[in-house]
Amino acid sequence: QVQVVESGGGLVQAGDSLRLSCAVSGLSFSRYAMGWFRQAPGKEHEFVAAIGRDLVTYYTDSVTDRCTISRDNAKNTVILQMDSLKPEDTAVYYCAARANTMTLTTRDYAYWGQGNQVTVSS
Repeated sequence: QVQVVESGGGLVQAGDSLRLSCAVSGLSFSRYAMGWFRQAPGKEHEFVAAIGRDLVTYYTDSVTDRCTISRDNAKNTVILQMDSLKPEDTAVYYCAARANTMTLTTRDYAYWGQGNQVTVSS
């Protein structure tokens, strides 16, 4: 059984940093691309960042200078480091896994975590 578990969210102030972690089990982690998505109240899921099996990374424009995604295949984890947080970053953040290649599309990812709330106050 595949499990995807996020941690590290919380309430922070604008300008603060936050580190989201995602632990994955039940699949061959190194063979999967990993993505972070978020959903703000009343909005659709939005792509945030992804990292491929080859460690190539991609970010949405709104976070490209403020976020870093990384993975540790030995620990089956993926990290999203977020700096200079803004109130508009407030959302539930989801970690997701996709076999083989990285994409930016929500529906391409087969395995999802339960989500982790990030709230940024102004």
